[in-house]
Parts: sequence; C-alpha cells; structure tokens
Amino acid sequence: MKKNVFLLSCLLSLYTVALFGQQPVDKIYQAFHEPADKVVLVVSHRADWRNAPENSLQAIQNCIDMGVDMVEIDLKRTKDGCLILMHDKTIDRTTTGKGKPEDYTLEELHRFQMRNGAGHKTRHLVPTFEEVMELCKGKIMVNVDKGYDYFKEAYTILEKTGTVEQCIMKAELPYEQVKAEHGEVLDKMIFMPVIQLHKEGAEAIIDGYLKHMKPQAFELVFNNDSPEVQRLIKKVRDSGAKIFINSLWPELCGGHDDDRAVELHQPDESWGWIINQGAKLIQTDRPAILLQYLKDKKLHK
Repeated sequence: MKKNVFLLSCLLSLYTVALFGQQPVDKIYQAFHEPADKVVLVVSHRADWRNAPENSLQAIQNCIDMGVDMVEIDLKRTKDGCLILMHDKTIDRTTTGKGKPEDYTLEELHRFQMRNGAGHKTRHLVPTFEEVMELCKGKIMVNVDKGYDYFKEAYTILEKTGTVEQCIMKAELPYEQVKAEHGEVLDKMIFMPVIQLHKEGAEAIIDGYLKHMKPQAFELVFNNDSPEVQRLIKKVRDSGAKIFINSLWPELCGGHDDDRAVELHQPDESWGWIINQGAKLIQTDRPAILLQYLKDKKLHK
C-alpha cells in the first residue's frame, strides 16, 4: 500500500511538472506589480511540504518545477548568526535533533537530518536563507512569514544574492511600529502588512499604511465572511493594492479553504469566492490542484 502511494505521488509530481512547467520570474513580477494583470498567483505554504520536508531546498525546487509563483518560508537564526529556514521555536518536529535553533551553530545543526511530513528521517539538511535565495534567483518569488525579527539581516542577504525584488517581508504590526524598528530598510524592500480583519482596530491599521506607505499588497486574514469583512476587503482592493488571502484552513479565510475545495468538491465556494473578492495571491497547501483550477479559469499563465 505504501509503495503504491509513493508511486502515485511520483506520477502526480511528474504530471504536474509536465503540465505547468517552470516559468521565468519576470512573468511573476509582471503579475505581481501590474494592477491590470488578470493572473492570480499561487503561493505554496512552506513550499511543497506534502512531498518533501517543509522549508527544505527540495520542497522549494518542487514548487519551481510545477510552476508555482511564490513559496512561503520561515526564518530563525543559529548560534553563530546564520539565518536558516525553520518554522518552529525548536528543531524537534522537523529534524532529528532537539532544542532551539539558536543553541546550535550551523555546522552543529547540520549533524541532524530533516524529517518529512510523516515524521520520518530524510537525507535533507536545514538550508540557510542564502542558499534558498540562490536557488530561487530568477525562478520564483519568496514570501517570508516568520522573519520580522531578522528584517535587516534578511535584507543584507537579499542584496548579496541580488534578489531584493523577489522577496516579500511582512508583519502583523501597525505602520508606525514597523517604521520605527526597520525604517532604514523598509522602503528598500517589498513589505506586506498582515491585517486581521475580524479584530478591533483593523481599519485604522489599514488606513495607516495607505496614508504613509501604499503597500503593493496586503495579507488579509478573517475568520468570517461578514459584510463588514467584505467591506474592508473592498477598501483594500479599491486602494490599488494586491490582496493576498490564505486558503490553508477555515479560520484564515472565513470558511473558504483548501479542504472545502478539495475534500468537499466545492472549489468555486472556496478559491472561487476568494478570487471574486479581488484576491491576486492565494496561499495554499494544495498548489498543484489550485494551479489546475486557475488554468481552467484562464487565470494563470
């Protein structure tokens, strides 16, 4: 049974690559920067974590091969100051080691292997942010989720690798705080505010960014799809900013999630609803299926 599942996974990956194929990053840039572009961009959560260890070079390469537009990653810092890819506060779940990443040097960390989604040891090692950006250069955009604490260090690496325009940094904080903490590099990078639309004060945070910064995109999170939530989505859309919505689970998108699309066979009530709200970026755990859906709708090149 396990052998059949593995073969099916391999065949699906090969089919996806053949169907979509890698696309040059300039087309992704155009879709991200051009207001009139009708393309909806696919953002793969923790890269292709279903078929390779999350936040691994292989998971990112899989996304490049299947034609995904952007990968989402997370950053931590080692004891000797290297930025690495790691989501959790400890390495316990995703590697064969134990403890916090900052307790190890990069060399020490590389004594451990990464684990796959089922918790099994693989041959992969935790990559550095620099390795990731070298891999992604000219191929795919990068969305840094957990990485605000390393904003300036990340910018240094982006400059070194010539990938500043390929990377989005973000934070769930008001403009004034982000400006005070990272003002010297804020205007040199693509920065995307994250707004919890269902929380008190959401509109004031939106207004602060629109007044002082006019971001290219907003990540909008909402646990319901009430008229008030939809009003705020429209306000952001009407500002000219791109809308980024997560379809990972119901609490992030008012119930219009990946599993509704795939398991309940209701893609139009999930991804379709999100697109009808004006979203131009959808973060998903089902990148291959979402790519096919968008291709069928003529919303992806």
